[in-house]
Amino acid sequence: MLQRELRNPDRSFFLFGPRQTGKSTWLKALALAPGWIVNLLMNDTYFRYVRDPAQFGREAREKINQGVSWIIVDEIQRIPDLLNEVHNLLESSGVRFVLSGSSARKLKRSGANMLGGRALLRHMHPFTVREIEQHGGENSFDLEHALVWGTLPPLHGLNNIDAADTLRAYVQVYLREEIQLEALVRNQGGFTRFLDVTAAYFGDIVNFTSLAKEAGLPTRTVQSYFEVLEDTLIALRLPAWRKSPTKRLLSHPKMYLFDNGVTNTLCHRLHSRVDPTLKGRLFEQFMVQETNRRLDYSGRDYALYYWRTNHGAEVDLLIELDGSLLRAVEFKSTATIGRGDLTGLSSFHEDNPEVECSVVCLASEPFSLDFVHVIPWRDYLGSLSE
Repeated sequence: MLQRELRNPDRSFFLFGPRQTGKSTWLKALALAPGWIVNLLMNDTYFRYVRDPAQFGREAREKINQGVSWIIVDEIQRIPDLLNEVHNLLESSGVRFVLSGSSARKLKRSGANMLGGRALLRHMHPFTVREIEQHGGENSFDLEHALVWGTLPPLHGLNNIDAADTLRAYVQVYLREEIQLEALVRNQGGFTRFLDVTAAYFGDIVNFTSLAKEAGLPTRTVQSYFEVLEDTLIALRLPAWRKSPTKRLLSHPKMYLFDNGVTNTLCHRLHSRVDPTLKGRLFEQFMVQETNRRLDYSGRDYALYYWRTNHGAEVDLLIELDGSLLRAVEFKSTATIGRGDLTGLSSFHEDNPEVECSVVCLASEPFSLDFVHVIPWRDYLGSLSE
């Protein structure tokens, strides 16, 4: 089993992440002892507690009396009322909880007790480059493969035929049906059209009105569907950076999906040839995904943005750490970088000369070009841990 970058806190925490990112496997591997695991996907368990949430409290107290110090509740969003019992147990005993699920959205919308800071928040993502290489050895990660197939844990080690079947099932069963079953959206047909349209525009600046027109939906509905994707961690919204003193900047966000394999499945191009333009977009999305995963697992206080003027000058990613803007990054899926690739960074640098500027690319060695550091993609990912 691959060693995950996520580290177990020594106090109670929520663990959220899309399905099939390895939450349950990770929790079992923690071997929190003495512990009790409650899986709300099991029908007998679910119906016992949904009829009488207080029964969970009674059983938990008995386990605590027997010496249990950790209680894991998997798929907590299925019975939000259990959080009242969890709250009481946290107040009355020394037991610690892991509360796992695909999203906090259903909990919050139901008015559930989110424990008022008594539990930390953690996320589980698809496999990272580091996780794959620590398991298979240095340079065992295949970037070209990941750009097409992504890094969802169930695909690890599968051939392309089985991987394609797995991804199609994931998209059909989870993205199109299970979100509907969890009552996160009401119009399944509309949500399906929205997913198909949105996947085609990954990494682009979001124009809600245009997307709504193409999907045949009201603009407000499309905005609410984007919120569903964010809250279920299927999509990452990248806000526009607005703090430029002299340039007029755009304010619409950009959107990236959480996994390239899921993106390509929605776009029906798992087996198609990746042309240079598409490869550039997939490379950008993958590097944004990896940046977000690395910084999230690090526990740092961070925020990610993009930058674009109304004249079209653009920088793919701005990284803010602990309240300070530290880095502006352009992603290029090529090994050859020239001054013509620095247009967006040059415009940004005029107003922000103190911010480090980088081009992350397929070059084999780092070098400097004017004020820009050109960095191989592996070196860039390594630097995020510094």
